[in-house]
Amino acid sequence: MTPFATRLNPSSDDFSANREKQLALLDRLEALMTRAATKSEERRARFEERGQLTPRERLARLLDPGMPFLTLFPLANYLVDKADPESSLAGASALAGIGFVSGTRVMVLVDDSGIAAGAMTEKSLDKVLNCLDMARDLKLPFVHCVESAGADLKNYRVELWAHGGAVFAKLARLSAAGIPTFTILHGPSTAGGAYMPGLSDYVIAVEGRGRAALASAALVRAATGEVVEEEPLSGARMHAEVSGLVEYLADDDAHALRLARKLVGQLGWNRSVRSTLEADHDGFREPVFHPEEILGLIPRDYRTPYDVRELVVRIVDGSEFVDFKPDYGISTICMQAEVMGRPVSILGNNGPIDPDGATKAAQFIQLADQSETPLVFLNNTTGYIVGEAAERAGMIKHGSKMIQAVANARVPKITFYVGGSFGAGNYGMCGLGFDPDFLFAYPQSVSGVMGGMQAAKTMSQVMAGAAKRRGHELDPKAVAAQEAMLAEHFDKQSDAFYTSGRMLDMGIIDPRKTRHVLGFALETLSEAAARTLKPNAFGVARM
Repeated sequence: MTPFATRLNPSSDDFSANREKQLALLDRLEALMTRAATKSEERRARFEERGQLTPRERLARLLDPGMPFLTLFPLANYLVDKADPESSLAGASALAGIGFVSGTRVMVLVDDSGIAAGAMTEKSLDKVLNCLDMARDLKLPFVHCVESAGADLKNYRVELWAHGGAVFAKLARLSAAGIPTFTILHGPSTAGGAYMPGLSDYVIAVEGRGRAALASAALVRAATGEVVEEEPLSGARMHAEVSGLVEYLADDDAHALRLARKLVGQLGWNRSVRSTLEADHDGFREPVFHPEEILGLIPRDYRTPYDVRELVVRIVDGSEFVDFKPDYGISTICMQAEVMGRPVSILGNNGPIDPDGATKAAQFIQLADQSETPLVFLNNTTGYIVGEAAERAGMIKHGSKMIQAVANARVPKITFYVGGSFGAGNYGMCGLGFDPDFLFAYPQSVSGVMGGMQAAKTMSQVMAGAAKRRGHELDPKAVAAQEAMLAEHFDKQSDAFYTSGRMLDMGIIDPRKTRHVLGFALETLSEAAARTLKPNAFGVARM
């Protein structure tokens, strides 16, 4: 195998400018994470007064120290709650990710009750549902630290209530599939939220703080006239001794989390996959080219071309890959490589996807499916090429062939938006609509139906054609004003921070950590493939 000869010059002005842009965007990302944490931390005194841990302390106490944790949907609800980027809060009042509890890989969801008492935001439901789906697909025990004011009644919308029922259905189906579910009741879980513990296999509740009821004492009195105190109505001890909802009564938050760690450890969840995990960790080499250089490699403007192979050699083992049909469909790059000892089939873009590139990609995807090799998509394309020559060469037919292959491939699929990802090219490169197992974005990446200026110029040509048919002339100033408005409208929505706030990916990542994120994802998927579940016809129920 011929070693890759890099053309990247770390001493160049472009490298320095690209790096500065990436670092500025990463600072922005860190600031958004800090803003949410700081807002939650404002309630620390109240948590301490009640003898509680803060949400982030709960997460830290639950997880194994020093083990990796893959944060999911950290920007959820950003620019959704409010349009002001300087005050919008990211996170959707929840902390979520995949990490290790007593050596077991699990899906973790922690209500951030430091922000508006954990009341749900517009994107909170989507975040919970996505985590439940991932737990199902990846065969991960689901651990939920519950303390929430529930629905935000001041911003009630009927569709959120209607879709909210899916949380209960998905919890029930996880249990029936043989995937354990845990609720740690740190505080109130009222109305529909009471079914979070009700539908979990294991419930741990903190005495004096954990509560569950279909209606609070105030609502009971308003609805029925019955006067009742909160503890006998919904308290943790009542549920442990009388209703039977709670299996384990904890003295405080720390005790509850120790119990959860003990219970997860006693599942023996790794018994069927231990040999696979041990085998997967041996004998791989780090990249020859340093991942730090990715910051200077990725152009500031997605319209500036670069060779995606330069990115790949800073991700894969030994910086080695096999280039599949390198002289055919040359703007669509297909490579076989390994990441942390695991074979992968990588698709990347050096421009638009032409008919030959689509044909090559379709064959490459089918070969990966045949050999059960995970697919990795590095998106940086304006889409499928257009024009008379492309249409006559069968662009629609060949593009459809590629899309068919992506949609129906049975192997794991992991997608990264590393540049532009536009139009049907996003679909062919396994964008959100094609249900990749993992989907992450680089901070400078953009995605959408088309670029802003392209949309603006398209509409100008449509207007010009319509005016010509009517015998009118367009006002150049009006055309320019419309183009500016449309370009801003499209570009604002294509920004990675905007799209991540709407949960069109699983999070923005530091490009330097691509190898680690990809390795973690591959390991998680390998575990899932090796694991045999013991499903039931009916989820675990309390008798």
